[in-house]
Amino acid sequence: MKNLTLLAASTSTQQFLFQIHNSFFAVGFTTRTTFLPNRTTELTPHICCRTKQCRSKAFSTKQELLAALQKQEEEEEEEEEEEEQEAYSDDDTSFLSLSMKPDRSLGLLDDYETEELDFDPNHRSGYVALLGMPNVGKSTLANQMVGQRLSIVTDKPQTTRHRVLCICSGSDYQMILYDTPGVLQEQRHKLDSMMMQNVRSAAVNADCVLILVDACKAPEKIDEVLEGMGDHKDKVPTLLIMNKKDLIKPGEVAKKLEWYTKFTDVDEVIPVSAKYGHGVEDVKNWILSKLPNGPAYFPKDIISEHPERFFVGEIIREKIFLQYRKEIPYVCQVNVLSYKARPNAKDFIQVQILVEKNSQKIVVIGKNGNALKMLATAARLDIEDFLQKKVFLEIQVKVKENWRQDEGFLKHSGYGGQIGVY
Repeated sequence: MKNLTLLAASTSTQQFLFQIHNSFFAVGFTTRTTFLPNRTTELTPHICCRTKQCRSKAFSTKQELLAALQKQEEEEEEEEEEEEQEAYSDDDTSFLSLSMKPDRSLGLLDDYETEELDFDPNHRSGYVALLGMPNVGKSTLANQMVGQRLSIVTDKPQTTRHRVLCICSGSDYQMILYDTPGVLQEQRHKLDSMMMQNVRSAAVNADCVLILVDACKAPEKIDEVLEGMGDHKDKVPTLLIMNKKDLIKPGEVAKKLEWYTKFTDVDEVIPVSAKYGHGVEDVKNWILSKLPNGPAYFPKDIISEHPERFFVGEIIREKIFLQYRKEIPYVCQVNVLSYKARPNAKDFIQVQILVEKNSQKIVVIGKNGNALKMLATAARLDIEDFLQKKVFLEIQVKVKENWRQDEGFLKHSGYGGQIGVY
């Protein structure tokens, strides 16, 4: 981090000496979280901090100082770009497609594998797409059905960005739930259009579709949600779910249920309260009646194909949504740079939060780093609860201008219908 200190000379000469201190430091907190404040480019006088190393160089004029700053900043930007390119070309990272179903044909299995699979002819399995407008409770319903908190949940719209794969298994069935981002009416960034492509892909690949609506709002057509399903909307069984029924009177539930049954082209309408689990079993039973017979796609003891580092990033993003306001949650991208399991020490996790402007970076870090410290502490506690182990979390904040328009970066970050396998 670079701290600028303006030192005034004696009043008799009325001359100024500009001194730049180059230093890097990590502040360790008692919360077992390491906070790495990043450099800001503002020429702010009277900044002071404790550092491990300090090198000083005096400049006789302000122009010399600014030229040195600009040169050093350009060198650092070049180094950062090289590091990013190395990260993108990391040979240890491969990608698993979420746009194609894995092949489960029994014709490809030999006798031993078929015996090990112990396939029950009455076993049902298939893919289920959860669709709906933002903030209608898709992630809450997915978590209830799986029985574990996989998808992050906040009261802000568009919390879900990725298509989250949730696997719900029983002795005689396996449902693979696609928890999708909320359908956007306006797509202002490349990120928005790629998210909507993932929604359409989930609907096309699904064996049945669940469309969620907010029971608290006036009934409305669901044509916009169905857009992109194409010819499949006439073939794939479709269930409309009226969520948040606990917030309205029973008489209102009955009226809206009747309206949706009459004015929407769905097979059935079921009112639920995903938050409290009311009606979730009815939804499960409906899905099981529509899924085709077949063996499981995945082992019964796993609940998602996403790696642990994916959920680490999602937990941090959830805390950003809960802690910050206005545009900050929507301009933040969380990348897990490193996840090292250490048998004799806490697992080491290095995370990078990207924003689009330096002013946003200042807000994320907060005064004296307090905001980032609070974020890191809250995230670490949830990560440890999710992983059931202690971790050492290190967070950096960097600026990457217009990252929401960078298609290559977005694909590498998992928005192209793929998940990283490390």
